[in-house]
Amino acid sequence: MAPRVQFYHNTPDPLALACELVGRAYGSGRKVVVRMPDEASAQVLDRMLWTHERLTFIPHVLQDSPLAGETPIVIASAADTSAAVGKPLWPHTDMLFNLAPDLPPAYPDFKLVVEIVSQREADKLPARARWTQYRERGLTLKAFDAELRVAL
Repeated sequence: MAPRVQFYHNTPDPLALACELVGRAYGSGRKVVVRMPDEASAQVLDRMLWTHERLTFIPHVLQDSPLAGETPIVIASAADTSAAVGKPLWPHTDMLFNLAPDLPPAYPDFKLVVEIVSQREADKLPARARWTQYRERGLTLKAFDAELRVAL
């Protein structure tokens, strides 16, 4: 079954929105992989998830952790896409949050792909290319304005 794809455009703070949406997903029992552009941004998101909501615990690890398969939220870097022989690329295939500028490898394995796009012009062009690639593959797409909190 092909994944559904949701784009959150016009995001003033992509990491804050990722924390919010990941928290909601975890609260509803979902398992999530968050794909960041690089290792540095993965580390920043890791720290943010520890402090996002003071009274909320969101169990998460980086992809290279030995606990990745057992932890509901896994943070990965786009550079870390090499899977060991016989091992799947991602520890979960429920939800994939993509904050990297390219199409995620193995995205068809997921039930839902969430693309988070900032307000920066430099992020909009690659997002449009991903939208087109998903549409050309016949996937169901939905768009939301993240700042106005409305469906487009």
